[in-house]
Amino acid sequence: MAPMNLAQPLFTVLLLLPLATPPLLLAQALDPAETQKIETLIKQVRALKDARFIRNGSSYSADNAATLLSRKWQANESNVKTARDFIDKVASFSGTSGKPYLIRFKDGKEIKSREFFLAELKKIEKAREEQHASGG
Repeated sequence: MAPMNLAQPLFTVLLLLPLATPPLLLAQALDPAETQKIETLIKQVRALKDARFIRNGSSYSADNAATLLSRKWQANESNVKTARDFIDKVASFSGTSGKPYLIRFKDGKEIKSREFFLAELKKIEKAREEQHASGG
């Protein structure tokens, strides 16, 4: 019987280990401040009760849009390192069709979701800067 070489199985395990890493561990690599910004952006969509979220020509409620964005973020966690990444890679367009997401407000005005999210992110970051400046 030939002696067992442990180097080969160990190498194989080390090679395959990253593939077995749960997505939760990948999410932990995201800066907590960025995670909080993304979560705030999703909450802001959910709060748009009178608006509709347009995705591939179909209209969705704010609650459904927020759920969609949360799930899409989870599915793309490894590509999202910042709130800006979330906006650019998850919240701005359909991965299926490439069409931009739109937000239709009660008055009928429509804007691309990317514009909405960038404006909201700017407000979030400004509020944080002011909070830090005031010692909070």
